Amino acid sequence: MRGTFQRLVPARLERTGIRTGLRWKLSAAIAFVGALVAIALSLVVHNAARVSMLDNARDLADERIQIAQRNYDQYKRPNPFPNVKINDSSLPAQLREKVEHGRRATYVTDRPGGEPDIWAAVPAADGNVLSLHTTFTDRSTDILKDLDQALVIGSIAVVLGGSALGVLIGGRLSSRLRKAATAAGQVASGETDVRVRDAIGGVVRDETDDLASAVDAMTDALQQRIEAERRVTADIAHELRTPVTGLLTAAELLPPGRPTELVLDRAKAMRTLVEDVLEVARLDSASERAELQDILLGEFVSRRVTAKDPEIEVRVVHESMVTTDPRRLERVLFNLLANAARHGKPPIEVTVEGR
Repeated sequence: MRGTFQRLVPARLERTGIRTGLRWKLSAAIAFVGALVAIALSLVVHNAARVSMLDNARDLADERIQIAQRNYDQYKRPNPFPNVKINDSSLPAQLREKVEHGRRATYVTDRPGGEPDIWAAVPAADGNVLSLHTTFTDRSTDILKDLDQALVIGSIAVVLGGSALGVLIGGRLSSRLRKAATAAGQVASGETDVRVRDAIGGVVRDETDDLASAVDAMTDALQQRIEAERRVTADIAHELRTPVTGLLTAAELLPPGRPTELVLDRAKAMRTLVEDVLEVARLDSASERAELQDILLGEFVSRRVTAKDPEIEVRVVHESMVTTDPRRLERVLFNLLANAARHGKPPIEVTVEGR
């Protein structure tokens, strides 16, 4: 039954779209525990107070029956207390049995739905039994009611205070976790300079700080690994650049023919790949800076496209001066031409609007 409840409640909350935050869970837990403790303490205090009042009532009844005994044995007349009787037939059997053995005793009986009765009895010198019968006083009943009311008010105050404390503590912890999640999301999106520990802030040290430190350590290790892989890739590409350039130069010295065209084409493709790898390495290192120049966009595109493939038609709608990095613009242009050749079909046309 318990396992079924634990499975059904999260599923029902998920279907209804209710999101139970940490602050509310913690507040509910503190309120629940506070309510249990308040109820338990209230029951203990109520029972202890009732037992104490009953003991006091029994002691008072015992003192009165002793006074009545001395008065009866000395003067052979009933005690001035009106509720003292001689050989009362309604005396409880348990109390009567003790008195018959020559003992003075008190006894408490509970009436259904009413207050308890207090009995006291003692054997007289002439063999008669003196007994006293009283009920729980109204004053004691009022005191118990006032005590119960105070306990209820105190219990409600404890539950409300615990709930407020749970919301405060849970809200602070939830806020730190949300900040940590936001910072972790920034790290996942590529902002490796973000640190979760700095994002959550605060002077309190708890498990959230351990989580933040672990995420920051993982981020540092990942960044170091990526940097190492970038350096290796850049070094390999840089080392390949010289032999590829020599290969391309040597291929251009071969006699014209189909084999020479194939060698030149593959050598140019390899040089393009090497340049792309170097470009990516420079961009990843965040050390690359754009070398801006003012160029005529139409003229630049026409010259680069003609050098790349004379069969591609270039149409300049409007010539304009732009500020850009020529090397990167050339790479973007060549990538577009390569995609057009790979995914399209001739004729390929380049239009420069120059806006």
